[in-house]
Amino acid sequence: MPDKFQCASAMRNISDIIEKHLKKILQQSNCGAVEIQRSELADKFQCVPSQINYVISTRFTTEKGYIVESKRGGGGYIRIRKVEVINEKTLYLWLMENIHEEISPTVTENIIDRLFEDGLINQREFRLMKVATGRLVSGLPAAVRDRYRADMLRSMLTAIFMYD
Repeated sequence: MPDKFQCASAMRNISDIIEKHLKKILQQSNCGAVEIQRSELADKFQCVPSQINYVISTRFTTEKGYIVESKRGGGGYIRIRKVEVINEKTLYLWLMENIHEEISPTVTENIIDRLFEDGLINQREFRLMKVATGRLVSGLPAAVRDRYRADMLRSMLTAIFMYD
């Protein structure tokens, strides 16, 4: 019988495969959107529909630049659209409005991932931002961690967008 680590690793791997598949379909789409049926995708990857839900809810978030719509029922679907960055100033303002007094590590990582995927930061900046908002912050007392992370991220975004 597989241990917990092997099961978690297998789940992560299938999630990665499903994510890559959906991103590939999105890239090939003429309209920048993809409509899928959860059950059909689950059949294709031989997983439960909740695995599809997990991938969509964690890998296709607004912070990462996606809009997800769903219609439940017999003819139901999930539509995923990639929001392209047309104007960097608009993205900057949206990010600053949506980074509140505190921010979670997951949302922070999603924002940094999006900046990298959209070519707004390079590999070095990506790594620096991850370290500064991750490992360095983890040493702070829990009561101030998310507040410090939000301040740090806002400062980095201002440096990236305002000094280009």
